[in-house]
Amino acid sequence: MRELGIKAQYIKPYTVTTKHSDFSSKLENILNEQFNPAVPNTVWCTDITYIWANTGFIYLTSIMDLYSRKIIAWTLIDTLKESCVIDTINKAKDNRDRVNAIIIHSDRGTLYVSNEYKKATANMTASYSKKAFPWDNACIESFHAIIKREWINRFKIKNYNHAYALVFEYIEAFYNTVRINSQPLQLYVT
Repeated sequence: MRELGIKAQYIKPYTVTTKHSDFSSKLENILNEQFNPAVPNTVWCTDITYIWANTGFIYLTSIMDLYSRKIIAWTLIDTLKESCVIDTINKAKDNRDRVNAIIIHSDRGTLYVSNEYKKATANMTASYSKKAFPWDNACIESFHAIIKREWINRFKIKNYNHAYALVFEYIEAFYNTVRINSQPLQLYVT
């Protein structure tokens, strides 16, 4: 491995990042870990992940259509603020033909319980993970872990532009085209 320059990919330990959020019972978990909707554009899930660069953290907000598992909208920003989440929601709305009622599922982070988020998702049904239970949002959490493990962690990211190029290449050129469309290996018993 050393001769070929191959390094093992390791998983960084989980870090709690949700702070000062709304953990009241009025936020319902409508999705309830039902991750396989029957038709497209009925259930979207969203989350934010942190990407370390030499200039500091860069924040990736993604929205996944649970039917196809495609990332239908994403935004990268170098300052964590409400507009990042709202811009991503607006991109998803613009990119998709929304003929079905949409459930949008997220964790209970402060940006997902804000008044601006509620306005942006007014025509949708908001669903929230249980308190400190990332498995309720497993699909998007898994995507963020995969993009980091398979791609982002292989580079020393210099700045926002470098991070943007890497995220764009992974999501648009690989994940939404090659990875999603690949068929599982068929085994035939003879």
